[in-house]
Amino acid sequence: MENNTPTMLSVSSSPHRHSGENTPYIMQDVLIALVPAAIMSVVYFGWRSAMLIGLCTGTCVLTEYVCRRIMKRRQTISDFSAAVTGVLLAFNLPPTLNPVFAVLGSIFAIAVVKQMFGGIGMNFVNPALAARIFLLISFPSHMSKWSLPFFYLSDNATTDVVSTATPLAQIASDNMTTPMIDLFIGLHGGCLGETCALALLLGGMYLLLRKVITPHIPIAFIGTVAVIALIAGQNPITHVLSGGVMLGAIFMATDYTTCPVNKTGRVIYGIGCGIITMTIRLFGSLPEGVSYSIVLMNILTPHIEALTQSSPFGSEVKSSGK
Repeated sequence: MENNTPTMLSVSSSPHRHSGENTPYIMQDVLIALVPAAIMSVVYFGWRSAMLIGLCTGTCVLTEYVCRRIMKRRQTISDFSAAVTGVLLAFNLPPTLNPVFAVLGSIFAIAVVKQMFGGIGMNFVNPALAARIFLLISFPSHMSKWSLPFFYLSDNATTDVVSTATPLAQIASDNMTTPMIDLFIGLHGGCLGETCALALLLGGMYLLLRKVITPHIPIAFIGTVAVIALIAGQNPITHVLSGGVMLGAIFMATDYTTCPVNKTGRVIYGIGCGIITMTIRLFGSLPEGVSYSIVLMNILTPHIEALTQSSPFGSEVKSSGK
């Protein structure tokens, strides 16, 4: 006999298949990927580095908690996105920065850049980079003091703490003295998390293996920086390993909320970041341009997506003919 019992079908909107990945899952992977750079920053810059990382992370999480309570919205501190913002902000700060400024930057990143626009997924620029630019503009002298690696082991640490120039400053003055191997392993002055390229590469490889990020933006960003440096007659490897190129290309330009979703858009976005970075480095008054380049390309992301989005299957394509 035939079974005439009607089949009950469930009607729902796409997507119909889920990978099981969610925001906490992804953010935990990002935090794990940041561990090598965090360890090396503590090795090179001592307790100040650990203090700034902990302070920024704690302030970001607390600020998000308070903001969500004030706005009477669901708490989101358990998704770890605020913790990621705190670590990335700390990675963009000098080791000797006054902790008060770190707290101000953390509050600005979460309260102004993130929560005032609706929370995670709604901010139009990267919160950590926006906070770094806020601190650069507000406290330029404090944000440009660089310490020697292992300064905390010196008997005269108060003198050595600000007695070094970053590789980018050396490039700008045509007096590059930092050996290539030191650039790679991080034995030079700079922000907490940007000096050790090796640690950043290890973190980037982890994110690629976990499929948290795709290689399109990092390769396009780093490749553009290298090509422009070569055209300008400068050492491309030096430019790639100096400053925040590695940190920005791997961990901040790839932010889900502020980068394009399609592959073509990501390549264009990465190339744009590289062009703006090198334009500032070669012709600007500032030695570094990574933060500004990523924030500017964040703003252009909706336009990039509009120009590179694919047509839905079955839709009519407008022709330029009759």
